[in-house]
Amino acid sequence: LKKPDIKGTFHKLKNLKKEDVKAWWKAKRERRARIIEERRNSAFARKMQPVYKFMNRFSLVFHMLLACAINFAIEAISRHSAFEAWGYMTETPLVFLYNAFMIFCTFSIVYLVKRRVFTRIIVTVFWMVIGVTNGYMLMKRVTPFNAQDLKVASDGLTLINNYFNGFELVVLGIGIAAVVVWVVSMWKRGGQYAGKVRKVWALVGIVASFGAYALVSDLAVEKRVVSTYFGNIAFAYEDYGLPYCFMASLFNTGINEPTDYSEKTLDTITNHNEITKSETGRSEEELPNIIFVQLESYFDVDEAEFFTTSQDACPNLHEMYENYSSGYFKVPSVGAGTANTEFEVLTGMNLRYFGPGEYPYKTYLKEKTCESAATALEALGYGSHALHNNGGNFYSRARVFNNTGFDSFTSKEFMNILQMTENGWAKDDILVQHILEAMDTTPQQDFVFGISVQGHGDYPTEPTLENPEINVTGVEDEGKRNAWEYYVNEVHEMDKFVGQLIDAIEQRGEPTVLVFYGDHLPTLGLEAKDLKGKYLYNTNYVIWDNIGLEKKDGNIAAYQIMAEVFDRLDIHTGTIFNYHQQRRQTKNYLADLELLQYDIMYGKQYVYKDSGAPITEGHMVMGVKDATITSVVEQLKGTYSIYGENFTKQSKVYINGEKQTTKFLNNTRLDLKESEIKDGDQIMVAQCGSSNTIFRTSKTYEYTGGQLVEVTDQDTDVENGRQAFVEQKEEKKK
Repeated sequence: LKKPDIKGTFHKLKNLKKEDVKAWWKAKRERRARIIEERRNSAFARKMQPVYKFMNRFSLVFHMLLACAINFAIEAISRHSAFEAWGYMTETPLVFLYNAFMIFCTFSIVYLVKRRVFTRIIVTVFWMVIGVTNGYMLMKRVTPFNAQDLKVASDGLTLINNYFNGFELVVLGIGIAAVVVWVVSMWKRGGQYAGKVRKVWALVGIVASFGAYALVSDLAVEKRVVSTYFGNIAFAYEDYGLPYCFMASLFNTGINEPTDYSEKTLDTITNHNEITKSETGRSEEELPNIIFVQLESYFDVDEAEFFTTSQDACPNLHEMYENYSSGYFKVPSVGAGTANTEFEVLTGMNLRYFGPGEYPYKTYLKEKTCESAATALEALGYGSHALHNNGGNFYSRARVFNNTGFDSFTSKEFMNILQMTENGWAKDDILVQHILEAMDTTPQQDFVFGISVQGHGDYPTEPTLENPEINVTGVEDEGKRNAWEYYVNEVHEMDKFVGQLIDAIEQRGEPTVLVFYGDHLPTLGLEAKDLKGKYLYNTNYVIWDNIGLEKKDGNIAAYQIMAEVFDRLDIHTGTIFNYHQQRRQTKNYLADLELLQYDIMYGKQYVYKDSGAPITEGHMVMGVKDATITSVVEQLKGTYSIYGENFTKQSKVYINGEKQTTKFLNNTRLDLKESEIKDGDQIMVAQCGSSNTIFRTSKTYEYTGGQLVEVTDQDTDVENGRQAFVEQKEEKKK
């Protein structure tokens, strides 16, 4: 090895001239051209020329074969099995070829450039990256890789630890670096097409191939080879293939404009905008509290025909089924899609008119306002509160509930959750006290929308319950039996929560209507033949009340239940809910519903031309109670403890505006192991969500001589609990 001539190198750089740089580049280009010419004239190149000529002549055939190979590879990766990919290819060949044709069309761009080998590599890498990403994500979660993941890519760094451990991150980094180095090297080594590039004909061919794909797509939908509606996005990926489903989630979102959309049509549908009115036949004193509780992955396990339980898993709900209005509850998804059931219930809108696999929470409501049950009841003087014993940013719920008119949202960040399930979800009984606290914040009637999480999967196939209260028999496979036994016991505890909430409401003594329903079936491989109802989109619902409503059983869809409850209470408010009450069971009911939904969300809002939109800006606050600080105590080892009230595991201490490493001891004490507090420092406690979102804060105090003095001259007009939404608004302005 030669000793580097550092001094000489600096001398050359110091005396470098423009002409020297030009000469160096010229020499490099000539050397590169010489190498390429030598390769073209090499013995190997001469032998391969007939092969290249043959492949160029029949390149379309080879592109189709390559597309089939890529399609098989990404399906094998996604399904974690080459055998399952083979079964998918042989059992549904039309679906396989349809997806391969999509990949084939993307290869048509190679005819626009001379570096065709390099372009083919880029296209191949693009599809393989999608396949590998989907395969890896399905090892970590139930939902496949889709366009919504791209929309939250900015949160990738904060979420990356949820998907990768340290070793996997290293492997990922090495893999990405290796692919980049290989692709760059192929830019130099891939060679160029020796013939003339006919760009006009190439463009004609590209347009023709994508045009043919559009025609084939219409035919595939018409013949039901693929579908434009995904009841379960995971099942859709298995049935219709990764390429089609991913691209559908990317490009087919929102509601397409109906052909007969016009102001005149909307005027007819809305009865000259009469459906925007808000009225009720009840006096203010007669109006009841209205509480909806969505039970995660709940269905009546007695509906399953292939196993039995050692005792009744749902005694409280079964008693309610006997005495109050109940029936099957038709939901828009199977095994996943909690937020989509919420969307239908809260807005009264039918999800079928949106793009396949779409989550309106993420594509629309995250950024835009929309009327809902909260705005509808607000027009009659109700307060409105949402509650969920999971993170406030999950499914963008904080933004969604703000944009749909709720007054408050109490999420996990405000709950002192002590009991968790064996797979890490909060138990539902924590919701009881927080529902009551939310209702206590308003003197008038309340609308409460509670979302439980205890029944969430995955359901362990290994025995995890030491002494299960209920045993499951009839399932031969031990792993499946363990999973069902775990689920049934969680349902049993959810039923106990239902009983506790009913008792609390009865003790409260206020007129109340309380609706319980399941958001979707659990991800336990159920088939229609396993259920008494023989339908995978059915869960169960019940409408409890203490005001003497008539028992009226029947099956109902998620998007219709709010209007049904309002109607039974003689409440007529909310555009969509009024529409359901007036037009259900009439001609063109669903077609006109699509027009109305389009007008409200994506059209010109003709329906609001007289009354104005029910909501143009959110006003919601996060939480209903402030964390308070009463004292700061220095411990013997020089660490500090913050004492106060209403602390949770998501409480974080801030000193002079900087977040500190905070250890939660209990709801009255937080410990600072690494922080130093000096006279003059300003201290506050914030309830923080994911991505370091500050939802609500305590008052700020100045630390002086071991005492706390409230800081009263803070320059802020932000209402406490609205910090996250003000930051969101400022980001939009930027």
